[in-house]
Amino acid sequence: MPATILIVDDEKNTREGLELALEETYEVYMASGAEEAFNLMDAETFDVILTDLRMAGKSGLKVIDRAIKLPNRPICIMMTAYGNVETAVEAMRRGAFDFLTKPVSLEKLELLIKRALQSRRIEAENVVLHERLDKKYSFDGIVGNSPRWIDVLDKVKLVAPSKATVLLEGETGTGKELIAQSIHQNSSRARQAFVPVHCAALAANLLESELFGHEKGAYTGATERRIGRFEAADGGTLFLDEIGEIDASTQVKLLRFLETRSFERLGSSKPVKVDVRLVCATNRNLAEMAQRKEFREDLLYRLNVVTIHLPPLRKRKEDLPVLLNHYIDYFAKENELPRIELTAGALRALKTYRWPGNIRELRNFCENTVVLKRGSQVTEHDLDPKYLGGGDPAAAEDLPGFDSSPTLSREANEKRLLRNALIKANGNRTNAAKLMGISRRTLHRKLLQWPELDVAH
Repeated sequence: MPATILIVDDEKNTREGLELALEETYEVYMASGAEEAFNLMDAETFDVILTDLRMAGKSGLKVIDRAIKLPNRPICIMMTAYGNVETAVEAMRRGAFDFLTKPVSLEKLELLIKRALQSRRIEAENVVLHERLDKKYSFDGIVGNSPRWIDVLDKVKLVAPSKATVLLEGETGTGKELIAQSIHQNSSRARQAFVPVHCAALAANLLESELFGHEKGAYTGATERRIGRFEAADGGTLFLDEIGEIDASTQVKLLRFLETRSFERLGSSKPVKVDVRLVCATNRNLAEMAQRKEFREDLLYRLNVVTIHLPPLRKRKEDLPVLLNHYIDYFAKENELPRIELTAGALRALKTYRWPGNIRELRNFCENTVVLKRGSQVTEHDLDPKYLGGGDPAAAEDLPGFDSSPTLSREANEKRLLRNALIKANGNRTNAAKLMGISRRTLHRKLLQWPELDVAH
């Protein structure tokens, strides 16, 4: 559908000339003055309004004033034969996108309209993106209702609107970046940049430049000035993940920033001041590192103004069913596949598993299950043996076909599952293989390895 343009000019020849030039590409409307333009704005939605400045009756500035108050705000371009700096500044101050002098160059006008429409599309995409981010990182969008997780969210709700530096502690995969994003998205900085830096992913000699930037010639290979992550996050939030991995030199510069809110690029002695909210995360014990002189104690005091500990998944097992359902639904929709149900037996088995990779591992499990599973249900027989009993014999005692021996091994679990599948399939190897989610050839190979399991013998 072509973009809609409203031309507002009290000169008939100008209106019709512009219409003739634009009508092949756009849907063009015309108004001979401000009042007629107001009526059209009430009846139609426009992408661009091209208005003369000086007209009989109300001026083009009044047209702009009215246009910028519309629910679907159009891009406004001012035209005038009285081109001067004061007029241009006033038009832009009122909300005009740009300014053209008469006689209008059609080539310049078409380029300007294309640029205006591109700007409008980007603005609309940004609105949609922010709405998605608001939904994704809202407190309602963070899954979990166990007491430990509710305590985390209560702290996040309190700290998010503040300017305080936050330290997130927790094992790998517990959702530290999700919480950092939520802190940013629920703060006054939500419309500014959220800049994540994974400190462990960068070599020590690169991290300092990555964070603080460098001047041209600061070191061999520095052929031009580079803006660092601190400057990129100005007005927004900088998230430093795995903060315990930064080297001593970078720790000093980070401490200086927290004390002065300024820093110096590599190769420069000129301080750069920025407004950045700092959120840091670690899976290491920084207090113990400070005692061993591996992390500056004074920096630790500056970082842990507010400390939030994210519990591992094994300590919030109440959340496991809702998390599994959430991610199975998510990956089913993302891959346009049917939803899969976990049976009571499968869920019971998954509850005994310790989930060493935490939420990250659970997400991977759900995606793998959705993408690779055939059928509408996942039973305990479909699960990889590593999920069965979770390495915790006491927790596995009530699972069907499980040996409660304290020396329970993966092989023992797999053998027990295989025998159960064969019994359930009345010795039919094809059906037993389907129950286990493996090929008949794999099952045959396992029976050659463990012939005592074959119930047909």
